[in-house]
Amino acid sequence: MQQELWTSVGIALLVAVIAGFGEHQRKRRSDMDRIGLMPWPLIQVLALLAALILTSVALHLR
Repeated sequence: MQQELWTSVGIALLVAVIAGFGEHQRKRRSDMDRIGLMPWPLIQVLALLAALILTSVALHLR
């Protein structure tokens, strides 16, 4: 059970990094009229929150 939790933490952190990269790319776009549809900051915050909660649960089961 604990291994699955740590794997989920890693996946959530990977999603947060990808969302951070997506937001960085969105801010650097050359055509400001092309807006993006993905809410990258929201995705990043939710992924970090999920990683925090999963880490807490994994440490509690230790």
